[in-house]
Amino acid sequence: MASVNLKELAKEFGSNRIVQGINLDIAHNEFIALLGPSGCGKSTTLRMIAGLESVSSGEVLVDGLVVNDLAPKDRDIAMVFQDYALYPHMSVYDNMSFGLSIQRVPKSEIHERVLAAAQALNIANLLDRKPKELSGGQRQRVAMGRAIVRRPKVFLFDEPLSNLDTKLRAQMRTEIKRLHQQVATTVIYVTHDQVEAMTLADRIVLLRGGLIEQVGTPDQIYNHPASMFVAGFIGSPSMNFVPGVLTQDASAVHLDCGPPVTLSLSTEQTLRYRAHGGRRVIVGIRPENILPASGRGEGGADLCPILDMIEPLGSDTLVFFQLGEAQVVARLPPSTRAARGTSMALQVDAQQLHLFDPGTEKAL
Repeated sequence: MASVNLKELAKEFGSNRIVQGINLDIAHNEFIALLGPSGCGKSTTLRMIAGLESVSSGEVLVDGLVVNDLAPKDRDIAMVFQDYALYPHMSVYDNMSFGLSIQRVPKSEIHERVLAAAQALNIANLLDRKPKELSGGQRQRVAMGRAIVRRPKVFLFDEPLSNLDTKLRAQMRTEIKRLHQQVATTVIYVTHDQVEAMTLADRIVLLRGGLIEQVGTPDQIYNHPASMFVAGFIGSPSMNFVPGVLTQDASAVHLDCGPPVTLSLSTEQTLRYRAHGGRRVIVGIRPENILPASGRGEGGADLCPILDMIEPLGSDTLVFFQLGEAQVVARLPPSTRAARGTSMALQVDAQQLHLFDPGTEKAL
């Protein structure tokens, strides 16, 4: 295992600056998820670490060594791709052992490594098959096994589960997490799927437009978003955003939503936002923090909106309604009885509010 450090790392394609000088320190044995929407630079960053893309400026360090000018094969890094990239004419065994054969590793050691990896991935019974005889999940296991047998310092995963169906993706997430615990090596995992990032990673690096928007544990990213972008990207359904005005004493926030709605803040929040008293804000409310009319603690506000739409999901029920010009969604218990066009008594748990600056969109 090894540490990975990115120093002012940047990548340009012509006049387009795709990665804009990012800095990131990844510790030994850490599982890092690079998360963000399409075009944010996450895969390009991964490919620069792997040596598959040249670095326009900045440095990539592995265990303190600058590897910018090293060929991919000399970086002691293994990469698992989205499309598996298996040799169709080779058996599973040969696919997994091919890289070691090129390195002239003794056959007895190759056999030992392949069997150990196959057993860890539950594909020991598939070693004689060709890739065309395997399911998508089995092919991805083979691709992972091919990387594991090399015993690299760093594993790189480039959206490895995006071609799998929902059930297989959930199963493979478990396999990857278990694998990381067994192999104990540094992992950098690219995904656009927040569930993968939240369930797998020790820390999430959320990218936007080639820049790092926030780095933190899944709990930090979810409960303490640094910006409206982070708050809206993490969580499903997304966080609700409603314009408002913080009172002069910062003890409450008035929502700009037609009929006045005042959210009373907790004592802790009043102290936190005191310096921002009197200013306009964007109020962030997660759907799960809009509760049935008996569920709120200190602070909050009562709502009685007309429901626009109901989505029963089995595990919970989503209800949609308007607060002024803002479309708002609440995540309610599955036992909720609701009908479109009727009113419902709800409460906002103000202790879970997030306030953002309307200009910078940064958290206050």
